[in-house]
Amino acid sequence: MNNKLFFFAVAILLSCTSSWATNYYVHPELGREDNTGTNLLYPFQSLAQLQDLDLSPGDSILLAAGYTFPGTIVLQSVKGTENAPIVISSYTVGNALEDPRARIDARGQANGILLIDAGHIVVRDLIIEADGGGPLADSDMRCGVLVRPQTPGDYRNISLHHLDIRNVFYEDPGISRGKDEVRTANGSQSYGWGIRFINRTEGAELSEIRVTDCMVEHVAHTGIKFTGRDKSIRRIRLYNNRVLRTGGPGIQMSGVVDGHIKNNYVSHSGSPDDSRKWGRGSGLWTWGSSEIIIERNHFLNANGPGDSAGCHIDFNCNNVIVQYNFSANNAGGFCEILGNNYNCAYRYNISVNDGHRVKGKEGAFQEGKIFWLSGYQGNKNPRKGPFNSYFYNNTIYVNQDIVAKIAVDKAASGILIANNIFYIAGASQAVLGDQYRPEKEGASSITHVNFTNNLYLSPGNWPEKVLIQDTAPKIGNPGFHHAGGLNITDYIPANTAIIDRQGIPIQPLTNDTIGLYIGLQPETDILGNPNGDRPDLGAIAVH
Repeated sequence: MNNKLFFFAVAILLSCTSSWATNYYVHPELGREDNTGTNLLYPFQSLAQLQDLDLSPGDSILLAAGYTFPGTIVLQSVKGTENAPIVISSYTVGNALEDPRARIDARGQANGILLIDAGHIVVRDLIIEADGGGPLADSDMRCGVLVRPQTPGDYRNISLHHLDIRNVFYEDPGISRGKDEVRTANGSQSYGWGIRFINRTEGAELSEIRVTDCMVEHVAHTGIKFTGRDKSIRRIRLYNNRVLRTGGPGIQMSGVVDGHIKNNYVSHSGSPDDSRKWGRGSGLWTWGSSEIIIERNHFLNANGPGDSAGCHIDFNCNNVIVQYNFSANNAGGFCEILGNNYNCAYRYNISVNDGHRVKGKEGAFQEGKIFWLSGYQGNKNPRKGPFNSYFYNNTIYVNQDIVAKIAVDKAASGILIANNIFYIAGASQAVLGDQYRPEKEGASSITHVNFTNNLYLSPGNWPEKVLIQDTAPKIGNPGFHHAGGLNITDYIPANTAIIDRQGIPIQPLTNDTIGLYIGLQPETDILGNPNGDRPDLGAIAVH
């Protein structure tokens, strides 16, 4: 490049650097092993030179964009501050690049980036791959990014932004996992993971976590995963991410309090397109978590012989709200709430051809279901709940080639189902819940049910053998703009006379003093239209 232009760019970058913060540059061609790394003209050459740095608040590690860096970056016992975080990113000097990011190749490493006992860290604008490389002596997993506390303390403000994490596998190509591995609860073998936050340390809290505008694609197991001990992960924000072709779930959180998951696009979770993948997983699922809002996401094409819904609420949760999402072509189904869950809801969502899986075909050991309340809370525990489940103003479309299946556990208590549209063009069937310890037939003990005022395409859409029945069903064709389409606007009803202001106000269930922790009356529909003083039917308001 032109020398004058290069030195001018260097001067501009240096002039923007705070006098008390240090930038450490890494360039595989211009760098040397004996450079200080603190000047663009004298960068480090490899990631190995970063391991002994004594980083201070405001410092940055910057990798040359357009280049590949073999190895790993590890920050341990390093903290920035709220106003001066430590940054790991890319830098560009010279001609513009099509993708102005550096690439970390962590093949053979445990992680692309590992943060241990770290806080106030920003990782942004990087590509990370870790495609196998052989077994690891001290780890049974390989991660694009792994964040974990190992000692008691308060670790907060971790931000991951504009990362592209792809091709993360523990094994090299060609392995066979065996037919039974996909039937285990979460997989029992070694896998590659996209982004993981793990806090199993007593006395440690991990909080204020943001994952934004990231891409996670083609990894062996889960794309973005949180694993907390006794709700030791708090205040997570996942915005505008794309999670594609994961071998396991797209997004999963356990032991999390206060989560907001918004505007994410998750497709082909549970992908079987590589033998190293698990081959099963919902687009998103929660376990042992509280106060989680999951909204305005797309959950598409989940695959697997069990689970694999668009978004499901596993057991031991409370106050999980699933709203304003678009769910389509997910083998396991649409609404799935398991046992020992309290005050959870699906509202103002659209579901298209979910639950198409047929038990006994292609290895499936669970039926797909458009609606499933399950009392399952582990193999060793009796069935219990769920309690105070709210399901209202959803639009469900199932084409004539799919048998729409529904299961309601007799241990459930507190159920509101109202103002929904069930457009089921084919047959419907009541089935038993079929988790690992399947539900058994018997007398129902369901109490506190408000099941009323839902619109059905035909009288048989809700099977007679389901334990609860609509007390005031409506029958009619909403006249969707393009039934079967994959856009939200395809489900705008043309037959407004049977939709407009035909809903009922949603009130708390009998003996429920909580309702939904963010309120029962949302101001808008899935498109942002105001709901007005009386709700319509389905997810889209027409008044």
